[in-house]
Amino acid sequence: MKKNWRSSALFAYSLAILAFLYLPLLILTLYSFNDSRINAVWTGFTFKWYIALLHNQRVLEALTNSLMIAAVSTFVSTILGTMAALALNRYTYKYKAVINGLLYLPILIPEIVMGLSLLVLFSQTSVPLGKVTLILAHITFCLSFVIITVNARLEGMHKDLEQAASDLYATPWQTFRYITFPLALPGIVAGALIAFTLSIDDFVISFFVAGPNSTTLPLYVYAMVKRGISPEINALSTVLMFATISLIIIAQVLQPQHTSSKKEKE
Repeated sequence: MKKNWRSSALFAYSLAILAFLYLPLLILTLYSFNDSRINAVWTGFTFKWYIALLHNQRVLEALTNSLMIAAVSTFVSTILGTMAALALNRYTYKYKAVINGLLYLPILIPEIVMGLSLLVLFSQTSVPLGKVTLILAHITFCLSFVIITVNARLEGMHKDLEQAASDLYATPWQTFRYITFPLALPGIVAGALIAFTLSIDDFVISFFVAGPNSTTLPLYVYAMVKRGISPEINALSTVLMFATISLIIIAQVLQPQHTSSKKEKE
């Protein structure tokens, strides 16, 4: 009886936490189909805000900027982060602990401090603010997350397979291509997804380093708050939310396939 009471209390507490996290998202999705422009009043079901979203050039431009900056930042930070993780995990060199600390430092520094420091750097080096500065800034803070994610995957790998490949006269490139990279791929994909999410969602750092013609979606939404948020933003947020959920589902579906194939080889 005592165990059942504790289980029920824990289950109710878990449901309360889930409701606290996801109920606002459900309300946002619901009101993206509201016929009224006022979110506080439900007047009927409609798809007109999704249709209007397709004709709002300013929103689409901000979304395009966000996707482009996130894609480039993710691509570059994933490559550099994977290379750095391999170097940190496979080699021993002087001052390794210090370098590790410096690589992880961007995660600990407040975003407002990093944004201000990058703004000062670009100003002192006469780099005009725009998409280039946004991409450089996003690569800077996404890189550490990729390194940590990939390095965690490398730490869990068995190095015996790489040594066996070397014993079978495989070149370093062949060992990396057929052994290291396939085993590290789940960590690389996870790091890329984290980098993409952080980049497309960033506001604080982007606020400091964005130029006049490089407005991202978070900056555009922030500007709309001053004059009232349009229901089109609800529709856009719903689309982005379901796109993110789809990426998570795809990543989860691919993960068991990789694990099962690994067990079959063993």
